[in-house]
Amino acid sequence: MIVIESLDQIGSAERGSVGALGNFDGVHRGHRAVIERTRAIAESAGAPVSVITFEPHPRSLFQADAPPFRLTDAAGRAEALAELGVDILFQIPFDQTFSLLSAEDFIDQILHHGLGLRHVVIGYDFHFGRRRRGTPEMMLEHAAALGFGATRVDAVHEADGAIYSSTRIRQCLSEGDPRGAAALLGRPWSFEAAVESGDQRGRQLGFPTANLRIENRVQPAAGVYAVYAAERAEDGALGSWMAGVANYGRRPTVNDRGKLFEVHLLDQSRDLYGKTLKIQLIDFIRPETKFDGLDALQAQIAADSARARELLG
Repeated sequence: MIVIESLDQIGSAERGSVGALGNFDGVHRGHRAVIERTRAIAESAGAPVSVITFEPHPRSLFQADAPPFRLTDAAGRAEALAELGVDILFQIPFDQTFSLLSAEDFIDQILHHGLGLRHVVIGYDFHFGRRRRGTPEMMLEHAAALGFGATRVDAVHEADGAIYSSTRIRQCLSEGDPRGAAALLGRPWSFEAAVESGDQRGRQLGFPTANLRIENRVQPAAGVYAVYAAERAEDGALGSWMAGVANYGRRPTVNDRGKLFEVHLLDQSRDLYGKTLKIQLIDFIRPETKFDGLDALQAQIAADSARARELLG
């Protein structure tokens, strides 16, 4: 997949694509429906499939003091889009100047003249331009006037009638329901972080851990999880998945170093300091608990590890 981060990088080879437009935070099942419609139109036209999105997320600019909310960072979103077979990712820088662009100018200057789209596909509720004044109906009307195609994709519903949304996925994670989040995403929720040095407490207890921090994205509920972990090599390749058990929180039984994600890999013994791990949350085992002492904590970690083995099969 080609990643374009500036309009200046666009050449003739990147023009004429059929593009899905949106923020695509999480690349969940609803987003996939938009991309699938985009692919169908692109195949019919013999054109590349593209995604047009923004970095940082517009909400980060307008609500800078709000708690972290993103389900995926830019790299994770790009990886998910590449797995869906997207040919070109247009990752438009979103800053204060860009935010002042009117909806009409966004269609004309960015989509039509800048990207040279053959066709644009948007979700049923996507708004754009200054003060979010642009609507799907406006997109269809202005695209037709400029001579390129536009399609609006209706909401995608679950069996119970609920609409797939990033908001519902965040709620699942905050409530300790990674399986619910995975059902909405179409894959387990994941994050990547570098392993940092710790106080060796887990090693002293017989359960060495890799310590990571979840930064600049949504925070899952504090507690113990069954997880999979894979090492990210320097060349970007992802290693094999390893089963593990993890605690996320402030470690109330021992010293508080702020929220840490501590992963104990089952049946593994390897030096991971300084390495980057990708973590998948598979299931929730229990809430974070303060124990009377290290012996009680050690016994609970053993029980948690056994439960993780059961859940991971």
